[in-house]
Amino acid sequence: MNSIRLGIDLGGTKIEVVAMGPAGDILLRERAPNPGTYEPMMLAIRDLLDATTARLGLEDGSSSGARLPFGIGIPGSIDDTTGLIKNANATWLNAMPFGVDLPRVTGRKVRVENDANCFALSEAIDGAASGRSVVFGVIIGSGMGGGLVVDRKLLSGHHHIAGEWGHIPLPWPRREEFPMPRCFCGNEGCLERFLCGPALATAWKGEGTRSAEGIEEAAATGDKKAQAALDAYVDHLARACSLVINLLDPDAIVFGGGVSNLKATLARVPELLSRNIITPVCRTELLVNKHGDSSGVRGAAWLWDIGEIR
Repeated sequence: MNSIRLGIDLGGTKIEVVAMGPAGDILLRERAPNPGTYEPMMLAIRDLLDATTARLGLEDGSSSGARLPFGIGIPGSIDDTTGLIKNANATWLNAMPFGVDLPRVTGRKVRVENDANCFALSEAIDGAASGRSVVFGVIIGSGMGGGLVVDRKLLSGHHHIAGEWGHIPLPWPRREEFPMPRCFCGNEGCLERFLCGPALATAWKGEGTRSAEGIEEAAATGDKKAQAALDAYVDHLARACSLVINLLDPDAIVFGGGVSNLKATLARVPELLSRNIITPVCRTELLVNKHGDSSGVRGAAWLWDIGEIR
């Protein structure tokens, strides 16, 4: 295997590529706009990969030359039954034969994974949870996602939905929390409706607010609504983490996305875990990611190094 790894992070508005060295060092990083439609997006991925390898002198540029494989993280997953994309928040990707078309268009072998899985893999291999055996990586931003890594291998699951804790209902609900908020998935009470960034912003400033930026600072200066919103958020997050710990018993939970910037808030969560965890002492570490918004693309680059994806 070539010691240079290529990774792509496919976002809603941008496409990012990295070329990564054998020790996880970033040799080159490039971004391009995501055209937002299927065929132009495929061509943009191809051109970005070709330009990156050409700049590093890794390929001769001819159509007959050997092309480096790459990994790609997407905001969804491939349905093993149909081979089509499902659960993508970039809805124009859904029901498309992405895993078939991408190798054809790029002329390269590819491994496709959910972007939260890539985040978890990155943080488990050489990130905040390096050296831990069982790692649950979570992204909480405008939505919620998660990925599970066991001994440096992704545990994707039978339906490729392992780690989707955003669509588990809030555990240990209280009478005053009813009626539960309705989720876009059609169910009520999903964790995402309590823990995503817009939910925290709404609890602070009311309906229509999307960003909770500055909420910790506001609470520290006496904003009672901000403090109340954070108190409820910590309680909900502690219950969500307790559910994961009772079910998976991971060595570490690593946080990514906008919530990872709320460091003072996250620091309050461990003291509440004992309410619901069925063990006298909880040693699961709650960690903030090491690689920031680079974790997804780094995890994509690691996909060719992790053996069989289960």
